[in-house]
Amino acid sequence: MDRLTKEQRKKVKATGSEIATALAKMLFARGHRYRKNDKTVFGKPDLTFKKKKLAIFIDGEFWHGKDWEIRKCDHKSNQEFWLPKIERNIQKGK
Repeated sequence: MDRLTKEQRKKVKATGSEIATALAKMLFARGHRYRKNDKTVFGKPDLTFKKKKLAIFIDGEFWHGKDWEIRKCDHKSNQEFWLPKIERNIQKGK
């Protein structure tokens, strides 16, 4: 069962994680110019450098199952969906 209403769920952000923002600020400070979450690039990467034909995807450790046996219980909502999904992500990464 989902803890959030449909309206609350619509407001959940898929972009702008803390790690992605920190990396973007560091690159910008060093003079690198990029586009964030460019929809014209396949997969909608977190950062793109079109002139250099470079795309950066920033994936959180949680979604790839880091310390999975310990953190498995961190999901409080929609466990029927998330637990098998993350376990598939772990299998893909092996």
